[in-house]
Amino acid sequence: MDPMGQSAEFGRFLRAMRGRLSPEEAGLPTAGARRVPGLRREEIALMAGVSTDYYTRLEQGRNIHPSRSVLDAVARALRLDEGERAHMIDLLEHCALSQRTPVPQETVRPALRQLLASVGTVPALVLGRRTDVLAGNRLAFLLLADFPAMPVGERNLTRWMILDPAARELFTDWHAVAAEAAGALRVDIGRHPNDPQANQLVGDLAVHSEEFRQWWAGHRVVTTHAGTLRLRHPVVGDLELSFEDLAPRHDPDQTLRVFTAAPGSASADSLALLGSFGADSFTDKAPDGADRPAAPRRP
Repeated sequence: MDPMGQSAEFGRFLRAMRGRLSPEEAGLPTAGARRVPGLRREEIALMAGVSTDYYTRLEQGRNIHPSRSVLDAVARALRLDEGERAHMIDLLEHCALSQRTPVPQETVRPALRQLLASVGTVPALVLGRRTDVLAGNRLAFLLLADFPAMPVGERNLTRWMILDPAARELFTDWHAVAAEAAGALRVDIGRHPNDPQANQLVGDLAVHSEEFRQWWAGHRVVTTHAGTLRLRHPVVGDLELSFEDLAPRHDPDQTLRVFTAAPGSASADSLALLGSFGADSFTDKAPDGADRPAAPRRP
């Protein structure tokens, strides 16, 4: 994969967003055949109040520096939502900085590890850049996968979700969940467009997953931080869980993801049952120092 700086990704993003708009959606005449889907460059330029040449240079990723008012006008013309607009600005503002600044190694603060241990009846993970799984409690690994047992380079939630056949079986609506994971990964890469590990991850996913290639080509941006998941767990059966992403103030690139079941529900009972498996037996220590659970067996 080539580096994901402004010249590569910013122009691709604008072209993808232009390609998804129909003349009807933009209130433009539909007469006449169109050689490509979506709107023409000159149509977006007209709606944004800039010249066609200027907008063309934007899509080509030329080394120009549009004002915030121009970016706002382009975002309105392309019908970008709040998350897509923020991603567009990320692609402009972060690529130059990331080319000069090495991406630091992520660590999880001891206090955050203590929090994970203290909420042992609730599955919880600490996710870093690229959705790397930096830490988690025993119940999270029992619920999803034994991430500490994986090679270091494979401890990534999006990679596991898209490439591991077990994840396809676990998520009842796998296609929608995996597509959202790809869209969330794109947001992260917009903030760190020249992270070599991110480029490697995207390359691996594109090589091994046709679905990911299609999702990535669509440039979908997902900024959802809460929702509902339906799982079919191999040990305790069907579960319906809510997830919530919390951002530690001192670790802006990290996310605490917590999974909960409605009190008194069948899913809450199943989650408690899952927690009882391996409660008295742990295998060895994970590389990050956290306990790794023994794999549960079917009752």
